[in-house]
Amino acid sequence: MPYATINGAKLWYTSMGEDKANTGPILLHHGYTASRANWMSVAERLQSRFKIILMECRGSGESEDTIEGYNLPQFSSDVIGLVDHLGIEKFTYAGHSMGGGMGYLLGLNHSERLNKLILMAPIPSNGISSLPSQAYVETRLKAKREKNRAFFKDEMIATRFRPEVQTDVWFESRVDNLLRVSESHVLDGMQSMFDLNVQSELGNLKTPTLMLAGAVDGLIKANLEDYLRLPDATLHVFSRAGHDVAIHEPDGVNKAIDDFMIFGALSDSKLHNR
Repeated sequence: MPYATINGAKLWYTSMGEDKANTGPILLHHGYTASRANWMSVAERLQSRFKIILMECRGSGESEDTIEGYNLPQFSSDVIGLVDHLGIEKFTYAGHSMGGGMGYLLGLNHSERLNKLILMAPIPSNGISSLPSQAYVETRLKAKREKNRAFFKDEMIATRFRPEVQTDVWFESRVDNLLRVSESHVLDGMQSMFDLNVQSELGNLKTPTLMLAGAVDGLIKANLEDYLRLPDATLHVFSRAGHDVAIHEPDGVNKAIDDFMIFGALSDSKLHNR
């Protein structure tokens, strides 16, 4: 597997597919405590027409645990560092959840590098509403340190929405990564999502944007509100998807991204797909 040292961190990445559509590459970034697995089913579909780059942020997946840098600005800087390393001038960025928060920062601070922007169930532009209690955090860290798989699997199964795709095998994979991520990723990453505050700037984000949302995701209200603040955006809401949109609807996400890459955002007539 390829690695690149970016901003002092050894980061995992891979490339797949060819740019047959002539749209430029698409970089897919995962969310908080996640990994490339959350995008992989969509990446495998998109590669038939597009050049796809997958990466894992510091402290997650196969990327290095670093002493510091577990925050949205640093994660975003690492994205730019990776495409610089690959010699890519312009690209489309697609981020899920925390990765969507990074997308807001990339759209606002690095618009000249973006062809398009894809936000899949992004965290709210004004940050997550509240930090978990200290007792909750300590309980989770204790379970992580003790490699208590049952704790995390039971927690996830309790919120299972699509059992035909959120299988036990899928949950085991998610537990693997939850036990692997660095404690700094868990703690500082959460704090950074809480601290995000760019809502008032969204009107300046002019990059053509696709917002993908799950109708039963707890973030749906915030996603719709942020979508309305974006000046050049298209919206696609999946009726049978929760927060793990790409896991619940891989074919639908593939088609929505394919259409967006070919036809673009319709700023004068925003689409609300179901």
